[in-house]
Amino acid sequence: HVQLVESGGGSVQAGGSLTLSCAASGYGYTDTQMAWFRQAPGKEREALGTIYTASGTTVYADSVKGRFTISQVKANTTVFLQMDTLKPEDTGTYYCAACRNFGECRLSRPSSYPYWGQGTQVTVS
Repeated sequence: HVQLVESGGGSVQAGGSLTLSCAASGYGYTDTQMAWFRQAPGKEREALGTIYTASGTTVYADSVKGRFTISQVKANTTVFLQMDTLKPEDTGTYYCAACRNFGECRLSRPSSYPYWGQGTQVTVS
C-alpha cells in the first residue's frame, strides 16, 4: 500500500511564496522518483519537476525553473515543493506522484506514474 498525502496549499498574493509537502508511506522511499504535477482549471496535468530520492538530483520544467525548488527530508520520507515569486497562472491543484520503476515513468506522460496523492489547491491572486 503506497500512500502520498499533499499539504500546504492555500491562497497567496502574486509575488508571494508557498511551500507544499508530500508525505510518503508504504513503499521504498529511499530509492524512488518523486514528482510534482499541477493542473490548472480547464487544462491538462502539467509536470513541474522530479527528485531522485537516492541521490537528491532534481529536474525542473522550464515553466517553473528558477522559481520552484524541490527538496526532501529522507528521515521523514517527505518531499517539498518551495514556490517563490508566484503568479496568478500558477493557480491550480498540485499533486505529488511516485515512481518505483524509473524506466516506466515519464514526466510528459502523467498517467505513467502509478502512485498519486489527492492534491492540494493553490490559489494565487
